[in-house]
Amino acid sequence: MIRPDDARPGEVAEYLRHLAKERDVSPNTVKAYERDLTDFVAFLSKHYGTESWSWEGVDRLAMRGFLAHLSHRGAGKRTLARTLSGVRGFYRWMHRNELVEANPASAVSAPKLDRYLPAYLDRVQIDLLFQIAEARAMEGAFAGVRNLAILELFYSTGMRLSELQGLSRGDLDLVSQQVKVRGKGRKERIVPVGDHAVLALRNYEAKRDELLRNAGPHAERTAYFLARTGRRMGVRMIQKVVSAFLAQIDEDAGLSAHSLRHTFATHLLDNGADLRAVQELLGHASVSTTQIYTHTSVERLKQVYQKAHPRA
Repeated sequence: MIRPDDARPGEVAEYLRHLAKERDVSPNTVKAYERDLTDFVAFLSKHYGTESWSWEGVDRLAMRGFLAHLSHRGAGKRTLARTLSGVRGFYRWMHRNELVEANPASAVSAPKLDRYLPAYLDRVQIDLLFQIAEARAMEGAFAGVRNLAILELFYSTGMRLSELQGLSRGDLDLVSQQVKVRGKGRKERIVPVGDHAVLALRNYEAKRDELLRNAGPHAERTAYFLARTGRRMGVRMIQKVVSAFLAQIDEDAGLSAHSLRHTFATHLLDNGADLRAVQELLGHASVSTTQIYTHTSVERLKQVYQKAHPRA
């Protein structure tokens, strides 16, 4: 039985250790599960009042009440779906370990997620973006050269922000023009790097080597993208760099660093790339995730049709 004052019961702690040690789930994902399950335990303690409760005794009504509680707190559909998935996984683990006989979360439907078309840059906007970045790089300052390399690598590979931020020097092979990317679930994939990106990266590496020669003992020499201090750039710092450039293209379009990933996929599919190949390049586990970009392409074609066809 679980007492109301148990902030994190032993089963939850053991499950989190299982994810981290046996499943090799990334630390960020483990933290997300920890937050969700802590919220779940706190809700159940209030739901069942002062009496002790058990995992076996949690029913479908309690699960629905938990989702309603999260919704009232302002959680969106994606957060609700992710949390429900985490609770289901926890119960599956308990069932395998004979701690419960049933999974109440499996009887609750996840909220239907809204389809959305991701923001991306068209070819004119991409050309303008790199004109601005190249002009800054031509000034010869470390930050300008580095920032151009960041933008080129984003657009050339379509990698995630966290993947680019986590790159080490040994992950890039500019001779064979490829990069090793560590994606979600620590899965690795090899992604080609285009000619424009290779040139920008070579110029950056010259500046990077110069920076490291003058850096102190605390410099992170294995990290690829560095701040002027010689330390690895953080996610927020890279976001700020990319967002500043994108704001010059269209301040009101809601573009972000992730928009370059969307742009990469959309431009490939617009030019006839195979959907499965784009899936592999993006590191998507399911092709259904990649299919959102085909919808983007169709929407773009509809807009062209409406503008160009005399009887549209």
